[in-house]
Amino acid sequence: MFSGSIVALVTPFTPSFEIDFDNLAGLIEWHIAAGTHAIVIAGTTGESPTLSDDEKVQLAEFAVRVSAGRIKIILGNGSNNTLASVALTQRLNRTGIDGYLTVAPYYNKPTEAGLMAHFSAIAEATHLPIILYNVPSRTCCDLSNRLVIKLSELSNIVGIKDATGDLARVKELARECEQDFALLSGDDASALDFCQNGGHGVISVTANIAPEKMHAIYDAAAKGDFDSAKEIDGQLSQLHTELFIESSPMAVKWVLYKLGRISNTELRLPLVTLSKAGQSCIEQTVRDSALYPQEF
Repeated sequence: MFSGSIVALVTPFTPSFEIDFDNLAGLIEWHIAAGTHAIVIAGTTGESPTLSDDEKVQLAEFAVRVSAGRIKIILGNGSNNTLASVALTQRLNRTGIDGYLTVAPYYNKPTEAGLMAHFSAIAEATHLPIILYNVPSRTCCDLSNRLVIKLSELSNIVGIKDATGDLARVKELARECEQDFALLSGDDASALDFCQNGGHGVISVTANIAPEKMHAIYDAAAKGDFDSAKEIDGQLSQLHTELFIESSPMAVKWVLYKLGRISNTELRLPLVTLSKAGQSCIEQTVRDSALYPQEF
């Protein structure tokens, strides 16, 4: 089962907006050393809407090669075109990755029957485990608990990333889904409460810049030591919010650049570099967190 602190990794780019594989290798090595439990490549934080299918395959192959079995690699394979997601999944099956994060189809406004057919078709295209991704604030498509419970009966749909922040949902899913169905928060600010209500971990933006702290939080939570987990999480609480001061991953890429983990702050249009006001805000937040007293 996928659990713990899973990073939704950024995709670093060169000044010409090509994938910066050298910086990507460094980020993967950093997360392995920090104890991050798994890496999501080409998710929302990885700017998946502006990555081609060829680039997603390249990213998968590269991440698998660099990680060499030392950390689980999960790929974003979702879209609002079922046939396109199936075709991409069939290509990614051959890369050696460990599983998929499959976002709810956006814009089309499918019915529950359409959602069931969509996810079933993708599940049938792979032997690998699939984590559903429910983020209605971005997709305008909400996976109801009733649908998630039905989908959890499919053998290779093994979990959900729930970014709604609605703790009532996780309580019901923990009660109704199979015991080994992974319940992962997609909202750093409420993720620890999510785990106290039956969740198993988080797919995190904050982990991009604080991998050791995030590992410590969810290692303590897994042991039932929520007092220690809350103490560490309190140091990051403002970061959990301020990393979304402008559209993610604008702020997190800025911090990684300031830390020397990536070479620039390039994002692909329509996203642009964090504004001056945003830069000042996030720099102050990092200083307040005392994460990097020398760098900020």
